Formats: sequence, C-alpha cells, structure tokens
Amino acid sequence: MIDQARASAAIEEFLRALGLDPSADPELVGTGRRVAEAFADDFLRGYRLDGAALLRANRVKAVTDIVVVREIAVVTMCPHHLLPAEGKATVAFAPREVAAGLGAVVALVDALARRLVLQETLGEDIVGTLARELEPRWVVCRLALRHGCMTARGERAHGTLVETIASRGLENERDRSEAFRIVQANP
Repeated sequence: MIDQARASAAIEEFLRALGLDPSADPELVGTGRRVAEAFADDFLRGYRLDGAALLRANRVKAVTDIVVVREIAVVTMCPHHLLPAEGKATVAFAPREVAAGLGAVVALVDALARRLVLQETLGEDIVGTLARELEPRWVVCRLALRHGCMTARGERAHGTLVETIASRGLENERDRSEAFRIVQANP
C-alpha cells in the first residue's frame, strides 16, 4: 500500500536535509507531492501489476516459428540511485504450442520495468516470466538502455549505451546463433 502523504513529507524533508526550503522557494512548493505522485503512479506502477497474469490472459495458439517484438520503450529506475534508465528492448522467442498477444509482451516488459530494478535483473525477469508462462523452445531479451546514474553523476558518460542479453533454452549453438543474430539485427 502506497502512503503518498508520507512519501511527499519524506521528499520535503529530504530537500530540507540538503539545505533547501520547499516552503520558501516558489520552485519547490509542491515538489514533495509531485515526486511522490510520479513514483507511485508511474515509475513504480509495475509493483501493482502481475506480468505472468498479463501473459496468461493473452495466450494464443502459436502459428509461427519465431516471434520478435522490437523497439519496446523501456523506462526503469535504478535501485542504487533512484535515477531513470531509458531505452529499448527486443524480445524474441520460438513458441512451441502457445504464444502471447504482441501487446501482452510489451505490457510484460513495461510491468517488470516499472520497478526499482537493475538492467541485468530486468532482462532475467522478462525471459524467466516468458519461459515459465509460455514454455517456448527458447527466449531472448536484449536491453539497450542509457542510465541517468552514468550521465548525471559519477562518470558523466554521456551517450553511453548499456546492452545486456538474457536468454533461456539456448541449448545448442544453432539456436544460440540464430537468437543472438535476431535480437542484435537492425530492423
């Protein structure tokens, strides 16, 4: 259960601890409320969603050998710095008997991303959920994200793109090569 009033007060206290007065600075009036609403309603809404249930509700009979969904917009929050990471996901899988509606794949990625999660964990969560719910021959997720914590602080590595690939079921070299070629290809 989200306590927005408490979160709002905590943000205002955080600003005070940094030497800023949210009641005296006109630009900071209401910031605690706005930040609390942004986290509760948007950045962390994935905690209220069940990704597996999204897939189960949208199962379809598999009619193709490989499904690829590219350019899925991803926004997630770094649990270490509470700064966003933004970019794209590509999800590919080789269904056996069932697949999921393409919108359900997009909804799954968004539901799992809208949490405090590391990029590597997010990829593993996506492929793990797809593997459990759809039981494909193989599944791969490529994430290419730009991290606020790398550009706004520390290294200030502007333009840096972090890519990770998570997979399940790639037992033979032929499947592995095919899956990695698919997710790394430009559309």
